[in-house]
Amino acid sequence: MKRISLVLTLFFSTLFLFAGNYKSFKVSVYTRAYEVEKMKDLHWLDSTWNIISQQVKVDKIYLETHRDLLIVPEKTLEQAKKFFKDRSVEVAGGITFTIDESNNFETFCYSNPEHRKIVQHIAEYTAKHFDEFILDDFFFTSCKSDIEIKAKGSKSWTDYRTQLMTEAGKELVLKPAKRINPNVKVIIKYPNWYDHFQGLGFDLKNGPQIFDGIWTGTETRNPAGEQHLQNYLSYNAFRYYENLRPGHNGGGWVDAGGSEIGMDRYAEQLWLTMFAKAPEITLFAYHQLVEIPLKPQHRTPWQGLGTSFSYDEMMKPILLDNGQSVKPATLARAAGVTLESIDKFISKLGKPIGIKSYKPFNSLGDDFLQNYLGMIGLPMDMYSEFPTDQKVILLTEQAKYDEDIVVKIKSQLQKGGDVIITSSLLKAIPNKIADIAEIRCTDLKAIVNDFGYNGKSERDILIPQVRYQTNDCWEIASAGRPLIGGVSGYPMLLRGLYSKGNLYVMTIPDDMGNLYDLPAGVLNTLRRVMSKDLPIHIEGPSKVSLFLYDNGTCIVESFNDVPVDIKVITTKDINNLKDIIDRSILQASTEEAPGAMFRHQRNDTTESNSYSITLKPHSYRVFETISGRVKTQL
Repeated sequence: MKRISLVLTLFFSTLFLFAGNYKSFKVSVYTRAYEVEKMKDLHWLDSTWNIISQQVKVDKIYLETHRDLLIVPEKTLEQAKKFFKDRSVEVAGGITFTIDESNNFETFCYSNPEHRKIVQHIAEYTAKHFDEFILDDFFFTSCKSDIEIKAKGSKSWTDYRTQLMTEAGKELVLKPAKRINPNVKVIIKYPNWYDHFQGLGFDLKNGPQIFDGIWTGTETRNPAGEQHLQNYLSYNAFRYYENLRPGHNGGGWVDAGGSEIGMDRYAEQLWLTMFAKAPEITLFAYHQLVEIPLKPQHRTPWQGLGTSFSYDEMMKPILLDNGQSVKPATLARAAGVTLESIDKFISKLGKPIGIKSYKPFNSLGDDFLQNYLGMIGLPMDMYSEFPTDQKVILLTEQAKYDEDIVVKIKSQLQKGGDVIITSSLLKAIPNKIADIAEIRCTDLKAIVNDFGYNGKSERDILIPQVRYQTNDCWEIASAGRPLIGGVSGYPMLLRGLYSKGNLYVMTIPDDMGNLYDLPAGVLNTLRRVMSKDLPIHIEGPSKVSLFLYDNGTCIVESFNDVPVDIKVITTKDINNLKDIIDRSILQASTEEAPGAMFRHQRNDTTESNSYSITLKPHSYRVFETISGRVKTQL
């Protein structure tokens, strides 16, 4: 049975093998129906394709058949397909199931018989013309028409919509498409707002299992935008979806959002997607790659410092295969420079690993917290099944959806493992947690800025007050205003013993963004406690991420606007770090682990090796870890 499962995984993974322009991945471009419809004009098609293809190497193109009730005529579709195939570009289809994007992304009403007929027709039409097609973000429903209200009945919107859209996926898309074209592969693209999917019908429990493949929206754009997405999500979302059905997540998807604050932000989304080991990156969309010009405003203040993305390098003339050169003109060149740069080392990275965090299917709570934690140097690895193979497991408020969560926590502790829960989970299920330790997260708040020997924050931070029984639990990190010389204090990290393990409560500020304001001392404590399964953690300020891989490679990246100094802390057996890009070797210095309270947290030794590193603004460094002697050249 295991052999059959392995064969199937390998078979499906071949759906997403990358082609020849890059060593490590495939690059594709998604084209909206609006632009595909314009491809009836071959002069327009040829001229716009030249703009894109001269600036970025493209392996594949997705031609959309429908968006906003526009269905591209067959003659135009076939002409466009031939154009790209003649240029050795792989061709696939796409569908966006919207009625009117400009009207709050108006979707179809999937209990409406007339709408169901249209949806089925679009799926059949697309399958007729393509052996593979992808559903853009909008295979969900926000419809609350009278028909839908009646059909919903007494169910919650979440239960009603997830059941409805699972049925629609099977009956209106998959079955009709495969009747028309038995060879067709149907891929569903999931966007970036995963914690809220179930409310509009995206069902991560069933959807990844019924479709032939999935895709990941890794757009994080401008954090000041309405979604307030953290940069780290471009990595984390891909890894989470990959864990839902390993081997079936075909790629990431990035648009131009965020480029308005600097082209570094656009480039960063691309490379974070590839740090997650996506087999393919889809550039949305054809019109953006043609129409968004490169402007001096895209050059950020920290350019010229040798950062990972170089605006000046991007603006150099492009030498074409025919010996001619062209001037970089549009967003496409930013994509081209970025992807060519990271292709030099992505193939040398192993499988991503991190701190396992349990998120039950269709759960809410501590929304998107793992992305904030990733931004303070905690490498995240999210699963929708409770991990049983780790020394440390992270549980956010989402875990309250598991009725058996305390049984699972106890099992982890009784075998000698640790569990870190957030203050939000503690508040959600206090009576259940009390069977392990009588800890309470009260309704009271505290304003803090002093963390004792761990340092001070530049801003006041509002936190919930966590209470516990003295000597039954101990504060590992504390906070007050002030703490030293003050009159009160509150735990930021609390530890309680149970059987052979440790239950930790991590206090989450009311504003998750205040995690970035925590002093390095607090962050270092969190990183040390939570990294028992990992050979490496970091020390230093916030907005620095760590990416780890099972073959001993790692990446550290800073999201700060100024250079920052960090330390990479490794297990004692790692003697050197080799920079994969510039081939330099960093020598280790041995340092004592912090006091006795931490010695239980690493099983191998009370010593570790430390490497001091300066990270340039919005830049990364890629390392190979070396144990014993220096390895041969990669």
